Amino acid sequence: MGYTRAVYELLRDGQYEDAVAFLGDQLQLNPSSRPALSLLAYAHYRLQDYVNAANCYEQLVLLSTNEQTSQRYRLHYANALYQASLFDEAYKVTLQMDDIPELKLSLHKLRAAIEYARDDVSSAAKELQAAEDHGDPDVQVNHACILYKENKFEEARQKFQTAMQAQGYSAQLCYAAALCCYRLKLYQQALKHIADIIERGIREHPELSVGMATEGIEVHVRNSAVLRDTALVEAFNLKAAIEFQLNNIADAKEALTDMPPRAQQDIDAVSLHNQALIQLESSPSSSFDKLHFLVEQGSGPAEAFANLVLVCCRFEHYDLAADVLAEHADIAHLMLAPHIQAFLEAVIACQTSPDEAYQKLDDMGQKHIEALRRLKKSNADAEYDEELKRYMPVLMAQAKIYWDLENYVQVEKLFKKSLEFCGDQQSWKTNAAHVLFMQGDRFKEASTFYESLLKNSSNVLDVPAVVLANLCVCYIMTSRNEEAEELMRRIEQAEEQLAYTKPNEKVYHLCIVNLVIGTLYCAKGNYDFGVSRIIKSIEPVSNKLSPDTWFYVKRCFISLIENLAKKVIVVRDAVVHDCRIFLSQCEQFGYSVCASFDDGRGSSDVLPATVASEARLLLALFAIINE
Repeated sequence: MGYTRAVYELLRDGQYEDAVAFLGDQLQLNPSSRPALSLLAYAHYRLQDYVNAANCYEQLVLLSTNEQTSQRYRLHYANALYQASLFDEAYKVTLQMDDIPELKLSLHKLRAAIEYARDDVSSAAKELQAAEDHGDPDVQVNHACILYKENKFEEARQKFQTAMQAQGYSAQLCYAAALCCYRLKLYQQALKHIADIIERGIREHPELSVGMATEGIEVHVRNSAVLRDTALVEAFNLKAAIEFQLNNIADAKEALTDMPPRAQQDIDAVSLHNQALIQLESSPSSSFDKLHFLVEQGSGPAEAFANLVLVCCRFEHYDLAADVLAEHADIAHLMLAPHIQAFLEAVIACQTSPDEAYQKLDDMGQKHIEALRRLKKSNADAEYDEELKRYMPVLMAQAKIYWDLENYVQVEKLFKKSLEFCGDQQSWKTNAAHVLFMQGDRFKEASTFYESLLKNSSNVLDVPAVVLANLCVCYIMTSRNEEAEELMRRIEQAEEQLAYTKPNEKVYHLCIVNLVIGTLYCAKGNYDFGVSRIIKSIEPVSNKLSPDTWFYVKRCFISLIENLAKKVIVVRDAVVHDCRIFLSQCEQFGYSVCASFDDGRGSSDVLPATVASEARLLLALFAIINE
């Protein structure tokens, strides 16, 4: 009796890990104890350790002498396999079950869930139809899920809302309604549902530590039934997705850090995927590793595969993108929409057959333009916006082919042809300005585009750093130095304000502006001023070093060293002294910073170059020159 009471107290208090350890000891003494196995299966299930729960239920099926009890355990066994995403195995177990009246509803619902997970919507609907006579409210909710999978989001949303009115508040149902709103682009309604979930979760379960990670407090919670029932993880992920769609990257990042903090090994696939997207600009190597892990494990959302290939293309690792597509050729056509697959193949082909790739992209672009004209005439605004989103990457990929050839006049012609459809798009304006900027004698025109982007933003830090940097250069090249200095002061003040309100937030705007200006002066041969700007851009070194910033820093230092070695230039001793002090700081703080984007596919025996190792090499070169 003492053992029984002890284990039930552990289960009552939610101490499932202790219960698992306790019951494991009991089973060593009596391996065929059905009560111990049953309680152990329950504890594993509550810990979301579904594989071990399934193993326990399988043993219980074999040990049971009563057929009805055996069938109940078989149902639990199938359910645990389903929760472990072993759908084929779970369905086979359900086929072994007899037609026991009291289990009939549960059996149909489980089979429907399995078929739904296997994307067999018609079979899932048939199972639900067989379960309808029982009057179970879950059946209507499951019908709503099928409507959602069929992309009938408005009908699904209405059914979820009806279910909430009939059954009372449920975090899971509230999340389902929010998800439908998201798919319908009703973002404000979705955020309202999400706010309800978060407010209730914080009020009813303060132990889940919502917002602690954002405040810098180190604490972890475990995956549990309570956490699952609150739908907090799902709600914060959806909030991050909405903010990401609205281009509020800082708010999206905060949504992910606000969710109940978990150890790395406990993070679910969707959260890991969203972290990869949000961290892409600040930590591309980490983002790649996360996406690659999800694809290799086969456990991530369907979008993970497409995003992995797109990330490879984004950082111009085209061979790697081709490898990923080739390695997963069996699933590529399932994971990628036809237009995305065609686009990726064309972009990858640019490296070996640019003419052929351009023609493919041009054909795709013409189809998009025809669709845009047709949709414009029919006033189908939502479809027009969606088609425009598909056209923009195609246009930019075409432009990049000429950009890489430094044929900026041809790029400008492409942009002029697309003005009718893309002229009000920020990315179009940004790249049109870049094209004018790169022509070298049209800084005045480029500044007009850059200024319009700046005026349309209430916060200077919401403007891409490269836009601000190029605008400053335009001012300098057109003898408007005072305006450049004023813009830099404005950026500095905004960064100081942000550092006060969000001390953990990293921003690189002023850093990049100084890097670009420093590079400009170095390119003009004024290394004294250029190098001083480069050094200033990375202050403090402990915060500003990254693969991207280091790339531009070392280019200028290598250029300086090369010209000194050739005796083409002479710089003051103080400049060289400042360079050596700066590089020593880079060595000190750069041990954990990769020198470049790492795709994770290099030899495991070769350590990736770090900023510290490359800074040492540059210091050695300065020492050789001074000899």
